[in-house]
Amino acid sequence: MGVMPDPALGLLERYEEALPHVYGYLLARCGDRSLAEDLTAEAFLAAVVAVRGPAAPDPTVAWLIGVARHKLADHWRRLEREQRGLRLIDSGTEHRDDPWDETVDAIRARTVLAGLGPHHRAALTLRYVDGLPVGEVAALLGRTVHATEALLVRARNAFRRSYREEGSS
Repeated sequence: MGVMPDPALGLLERYEEALPHVYGYLLARCGDRSLAEDLTAEAFLAAVVAVRGPAAPDPTVAWLIGVARHKLADHWRRLEREQRGLRLIDSGTEHRDDPWDETVDAIRARTVLAGLGPHHRAALTLRYVDGLPVGEVAALLGRTVHATEALLVRARNAFRRSYREEGSS
């Protein structure tokens, strides 16, 4: 009976192709090179564990970006827990679909997004940058759909408020 090859070798073969995509995905969403590097490493380590497990997935670039998305959401959840004491009191919630009604300057928007709390930043990034449906955002953030909808309302309001303030300074 021979030794079975390590299933992670397939991932290793795909590493050079996937690395810039995974890192670029993370950097575009967090805006911090050091954090993007750390999360990229975490994503590839998680991928190694996954491909060595039962029902191992095919480590495509798209699948690896999905792993990276989960690592970014985990990071934001950790930040949210650390900053829980700093949360603003909700001044009311609306539960209606509220599409962005402003033309947004990308550079100013990135600055505003970086200044929001991690829970707002995570929700807005997953919903509007990644284009995920609310149900998937909820699953990634470990919240109910109802709680995620309320979070998105608060996050959009916080973004608009900060965006207007950023524009008037």
